[in-house]
Amino acid sequence: MPQPRRLVEGNEAVAEGAIAAGARFFAGYPITPSTEIAEVLSRRLPQVGGHFVQMEDEIASIGAVIGASLAGAKALTATSGPGFSLMQESIGYASMAQVPCVIVDVMRGGPSTGLPTEPSQGDVMQARWGTHGEHSIIALVPSSVAECFSLTVEAFNLSEAYRTPVILLSDATIGHMREAVALPTRDELRVAERGEPDVEPDDYDDVMSTVDNIMPRPALGSRYAVHVTGLVYDRSRGGVPSTGTPSVAEGLGLYLREKIYHHRDAIARVEELEMEDAEVAIFAYGSVARSARAAMKWARRQGVKVGLVRPITLWPFPMAAVDHMAEQVRTIIVPEMNLKQMSWEVQAAVGGRAKVVDHGRIDGKLIRPEEIQNLIRREFYYHHFEETA
Repeated sequence: MPQPRRLVEGNEAVAEGAIAAGARFFAGYPITPSTEIAEVLSRRLPQVGGHFVQMEDEIASIGAVIGASLAGAKALTATSGPGFSLMQESIGYASMAQVPCVIVDVMRGGPSTGLPTEPSQGDVMQARWGTHGEHSIIALVPSSVAECFSLTVEAFNLSEAYRTPVILLSDATIGHMREAVALPTRDELRVAERGEPDVEPDDYDDVMSTVDNIMPRPALGSRYAVHVTGLVYDRSRGGVPSTGTPSVAEGLGLYLREKIYHHRDAIARVEELEMEDAEVAIFAYGSVARSARAAMKWARRQGVKVGLVRPITLWPFPMAAVDHMAEQVRTIIVPEMNLKQMSWEVQAAVGGRAKVVDHGRIDGKLIRPEEIQNLIRREFYYHHFEETA
């Protein structure tokens, strides 16, 4: 039966998406502009038999989330830039120990306290490289209230499938906007449950996950002997530390990277609009993609062939989509609320096959459609002048 449409805030949709995905534990510390996620879950989790804990800080929050996940619960936390910075060491631990969990970062202006109530996309590179060492990460970025719900569910599914922390990169605009949506019911969703390894406990120490067969993580206290460590460990010996063996360290490091990148084409999601005949493409994500869509529609009305490529997955980077875009168009416009964080990635992937035009704002204000329209107008007339000169 179709659900009635109701007015929902982005942060509220994240909380409801977590419930629908089976999350039953949240630990966090209030911070603008993510606090509504904690407020909603403080009410909703007890209603479904879950647990909400307000911790003393963000370091303790991510630690509690990792502990809950190791005990078998689907768990998440929510924060913004300063808190996200404090969590980085433990995010690295979760990556190393292969602990499924979800971290929601509702981005705001920075660095430091910065612009607490204003939107930003300044945490894009921190999401990828914030923790130290070689590691893999998955980061999703919603552009609507409906996607705040659906991508939260997807974040949990991916974290379970690849035994890894997954980051949901929202921002102050998306988190605080309200839209009329009909949220799907649990029966309408694909929800990945946490299973047990498909081997007997006596055999568990003798097998290892491969990039094509990532075994579920057994819970602490289950019938499996589980060893958890942030040290380099031997994957074929139940996770026993083996820091003195270079081959083990290299094998583990390559596995942690390749279990994501081997599946990057399956993980990466991109929305493409009006790209069939496009001569100019806009590469935009998050709240800025909403302005980009309006600018694209304006350009089409003017007879200018503009398309939109909207990455839903920022990490792993959607290389295949960008590669195809570079072969198709002559100009790629990259508007974002930072200074070239994604533009540099696009430029590197394009490799000179198309012109890349960046447009950044770091003043806490959303990039409006008119700004992108001006860029389109400038590129169109510049190209037209070249052709007629």
